[in-house]
Amino acid sequence: MLAGVALAVAAVACFSALDTTTKFVSASVPLLMALWFRYAFQAIATTIVVLPWRGTRVLRTLHPKFQVLRGVLLLTSSLFAFASLRYIPVGEFTAIVMIAPLAITLLAATVLKEHVSAMRWTLVVGGFAGTLIIIRPGGETFHWASLLPLGLVGTNAWFQVLTSRLARTEDPVTMHLWTGWVGTILSSLALPFVWTQLHDYSLWALLCFMGLTATVGHFFLILAYQRAPAATLTPYLYAQIGFAMLGGWLVFAHVPDNWSMIGMVTIAVCGAAGAWLTVRESRVHMEPVEP
Repeated sequence: MLAGVALAVAAVACFSALDTTTKFVSASVPLLMALWFRYAFQAIATTIVVLPWRGTRVLRTLHPKFQVLRGVLLLTSSLFAFASLRYIPVGEFTAIVMIAPLAITLLAATVLKEHVSAMRWTLVVGGFAGTLIIIRPGGETFHWASLLPLGLVGTNAWFQVLTSRLARTEDPVTMHLWTGWVGTILSSLALPFVWTQLHDYSLWALLCFMGLTATVGHFFLILAYQRAPAATLTPYLYAQIGFAMLGGWLVFAHVPDNWSMIGMVTIAVCGAAGAWLTVRESRVHMEPVEP
């Protein structure tokens, strides 16, 4: 159990490092080029590790169309994430996108017609209130880019719902491989139009680091779910907000203001409680949000 918790915390630490590096790299590397590198590194590295162990049978799936759709949804989420991180501090960005589990509750009630308790509705309202505190529409600190993470929340919520459905019949490693290669193939279509020669070798090193943190983070997450129930791990996924704030402070010397801190704490409390209730009741594996 403790090993699972430790692996889950290590996974979100990797994703926070990925977010922080993405924000730094986005100032010098075209968005779609960085996105392609992130997916290609993960897809190739995972394939090299998995194929000798599992063979080509690991690529077999009963639902290829849904696997492709899942890959498209995650790629779209990544586009929103990369675009958001150009303008928004890492901590605030992470807090906003961590309302995804609450958005899933909203989808369950409105689209899937599932029963949602009064307690979970209260947590959903609280989480969205925390988001408004961070964004502060109409305030002096408001920027139009503050709305971009909400697009990520929407696409990621559908990604999580589809993941929970596929997980009933599909191998998690198979889903991971399909998602990586769908993202790589689709982003490759735009690569000839955005490719830029990078003369600074440190940027290539940072791009490799992005791919490494994404790959290792997902690997840790798979190991965590093998060692502990999702209901136990889910609250710990919100440690990603703390790691994101640390990364923003170390790399960009950014400290959220008091109102942003209040919003972030509100989201963390409501999100962790709501996600824990959702996972405990439905036994759905929730995944942390990452670009």
